Amino acid sequence: MDQQIGEFLRARRARIQPGEAGLPSYGRRRVPGLRREELALLAGVSVDYYVRLEQGRGVNVSDAVLDAIARVLRLDETEHEHLRDLARPGRVRTAAGRSQRVRPEVLRMLEMMDAMPAFVLGRRMDILAWNALADAVVGFGEWPEAERNTARHTFLDPSATTFYRDWPQVARETVAYLRLDSGRHPGDPELTALVEELTARSEMFGELWARHDVKEKTHGVKLIRHPVAGDLDFGYETLALPGDPDQLIVTYTTVAGSPTDERLRLLTSWTAKSTEPGAHRTATRPGSVP
Repeated sequence: MDQQIGEFLRARRARIQPGEAGLPSYGRRRVPGLRREELALLAGVSVDYYVRLEQGRGVNVSDAVLDAIARVLRLDETEHEHLRDLARPGRVRTAAGRSQRVRPEVLRMLEMMDAMPAFVLGRRMDILAWNALADAVVGFGEWPEAERNTARHTFLDPSATTFYRDWPQVARETVAYLRLDSGRHPGDPELTALVEELTARSEMFGELWARHDVKEKTHGVKLIRHPVAGDLDFGYETLALPGDPDQLIVTYTTVAGSPTDERLRLLTSWTAKSTEPGAHRTATRPGSVP
């Protein structure tokens, strides 16, 4: 258990005011939100026990205790699961540094999804593979091979702030998902290096990372300003791969008959003329297999 759990709990304590938890607020408070002893009282554990947990010295923490703390801190389901990951780092699903291999069958799936943009998102938000239409919409093939990573693109590529029409929202969601990944895979040196690089080069990333927000990537809206097709309003859905829980197939969908649907059809027609039948693209970052 590392310092992440302490930082996460302190950030969440700061968001709960005593009055919201049914406690009287009196005297000068040196820290915002709940004090450690107040949280311990509300969760039904000793102050010493909670302090050890927040300091990363908790051992064999029970589900009941974690559930009680989550209840007091009003954690949602994703935040609750993140707390479990931080409290029990042995629960990680895959070893850090494991090669991110995209199975041939998955690559074939991407080829067959020729009516919608689709790509494979891996650990640390690396882009592992994509189909021709995703390349036409996002331009993955133009990203430098060593930098095919959604977080790096969002915060370090100057064009991202105009490409994503809702860039502030994209930035928040990107950091929250990366933070979730860090809890699932503590001690991953590549993730540590990525976070250090982004923190050093992007003030906004550093501010968002310090918030300790976590968010699962399941579905939502993606608003893009394409350099040729113009404004595109997509819904996105993510599909986890059985046997490869750290890989997600992300698809962009449109509303039938919408302006985006029509513009995507034009891009599809253009892509069909410029791409050989059956062609697909895969990332060639270290750890991925083309």
